[in-house]
Amino acid sequence: QVHLVESGGGLVQPGGSLRLSCTASGRIPSIRAMGWYRQAPGKQRELVADITSGGSTNYADSVKGRFTISRDNAKNTVYLQMNSLKPEDTAVYYCKLVLAYIYWGQGTQVTVSS
Repeated sequence: QVHLVESGGGLVQPGGSLRLSCTASGRIPSIRAMGWYRQAPGKQRELVADITSGGSTNYADSVKGRFTISRDNAKNTVYLQMNSLKPEDTAVYYCKLVLAYIYWGQGTQVTVSS
């Protein structure tokens, strides 16, 4: 059984920063990739950023230059550093783990508002 625990969401003013963390535990033989997706009310879930086991990264155009994804392989943890946050970044952020199957975290709310 694989379990994902996310943390770091919250309320922040526009221009502020947050750091999300997601740690995987359980039977994890080989991680192919980890990533972050988000879903705003009334919208489809969308990719924010992902990172492969080799360290290659991919970002949505809307977050390039503001968000940074990173991994700690020893801790099976992926991070999302979010800077210069905008109201349109408000969403539930989900961690995604790719093994032989895909696993999702429970989601963490990020609200950007003054």
